[in-house]
Amino acid sequence: MPAPASRDDPSIQSPAADFDEANAELAGGAVSGIDEHLGDHLRLAMLPGLGPRTLADLLAKFETPAAVLAANDRELAAVRNVGPKLLQAIRQASELVDVQTILHWCDRHSVKVLTSRSPNYPPGLLRIADPPPILFVSGQVLPSDALAVAIVGTRHASVYGRSQAEKLGYGLAKAGVTVVSGMARGIDSAAHRGALDGGGRTLAVFGCGLGHIYPAENAELAAAISRQGALISEFHPDTKPHSGTFPQRNRLISGLCHATLVIEAPERSGSLITARTADEQGREVLALPGPVTSRNSQGTNLLIRDGARLVRHVDDILESLGPLPEAAPTASGRVVRRPSEALLNDRERQVLDAIATEATSIDVVVQTSGLPVSQVLATISALELRKLIRRLSSQYVSRV
Repeated sequence: MPAPASRDDPSIQSPAADFDEANAELAGGAVSGIDEHLGDHLRLAMLPGLGPRTLADLLAKFETPAAVLAANDRELAAVRNVGPKLLQAIRQASELVDVQTILHWCDRHSVKVLTSRSPNYPPGLLRIADPPPILFVSGQVLPSDALAVAIVGTRHASVYGRSQAEKLGYGLAKAGVTVVSGMARGIDSAAHRGALDGGGRTLAVFGCGLGHIYPAENAELAAAISRQGALISEFHPDTKPHSGTFPQRNRLISGLCHATLVIEAPERSGSLITARTADEQGREVLALPGPVTSRNSQGTNLLIRDGARLVRHVDDILESLGPLPEAAPTASGRVVRRPSEALLNDRERQVLDAIATEATSIDVVVQTSGLPVSQVLATISALELRKLIRRLSSQYVSRV
C-alpha cells in the first residue's frame, strides 16, 4: 500500500494554486449561490476533529446538518464524543470550512459531491459501521458497481504478483465485476490496469484529496480510471497524503466490495488492514498463495492459514461469493443475485432468467426459455450444482 508522503515532497502534485485561484474568482463574484443543504453537510463533514461516527450520531439526533449547526451547546454536548473542543469547532464551522471554494474547485474539475443521503451514494458503504458523510467523485459510480471485488497488495510487487493482479483484474472485468483498489504502486496499479484492459469498470479510492494524484506517476492511470470508472475520496480535495489517511481509506475499499482479494503482502502490510476491515464488515476475504520463502507472500499465506479462501483464478473468486445483499444490475442490463452468475453460458442464463424466486414449474421454464425439455432439465441440474437454484419437487424449482 502507499507509503506515507512528506508534506514537502515535490513529487506530489499540489492544487494550492487552484484553490488560490478559486478564492480569487469567488472574491470577484464569479460564483453564484450554493445549495445550502449541501453546504451545511460539507461544513460538518470537512470540520477538523469531527469524524464519521460522531457526525452520524449528530445527524441521528438532529436529522439535518442545518439543525446540527443551529443546536445549542447543551443539546450538542448531550451527543456522545462531543466535548468542549468539538463544540467550539461546530460553532465556528463557517469560518473553519470554506464551502464555496471547495464547491468551485469541484465544479472546475468535474468532481461530484455525494452525501450519504444522495440517491447514487454507493449502497455498500451504507452497510459499514462508519460510512463517510461526504464522497468526492471524479467519474461515475454506477448501480452495476455494487457487484465489486477489491484487489490489494504490496507496493513492492514481484513480477508474479503484478501479472496475477493484472490477470485477475482483467478476468473480473470481463465477467462484469467492478475492480476496486487504492491506485498505489505495485498490486493496486496492476489490478486497475487489468480491469481497464478488460474493458470493465474500476474504482480507485484515494488516501488523500482528489487534488493530489499519489503516486504522481499514476496521473495517466487516474485519468483513464475516471473515464472508465471513478476516483473516490472522503477527504477535502486539498488533503495531502500522510500516514493516517491510508488506513482510514482502507475501510472504503473493502466496504465498496463483496470481497477483498489480497495478492502479495508481507506480515506487516496495509493490505492486511484492508483484509481485517473486510472481515469486520462481514465481507469475504480471499488470498492468492505464494512461495513460503517469499517475504511478499508471508501475509497472504497467513491469511489462508487463518481461514481466508484460497484463490487460483477468477472462477475461484466468483464461485466463492455468496448472494449479494440485494440484486445488482450489470453493465449489460441483466440483474444478478450471485457473482457466480457471471460464469454462466448463454443457455444457462436463459434458463436461470426463466426461474423466479418463488416456486416455478418446469413447464413454465420450458415455455419461457423456449428451449427443448431435455436441454432445460440438463441445465437445471447444472444450475443446481452451482447452487443458484434449488429443486422444490420433481416439477418445481426456485432461485436461491
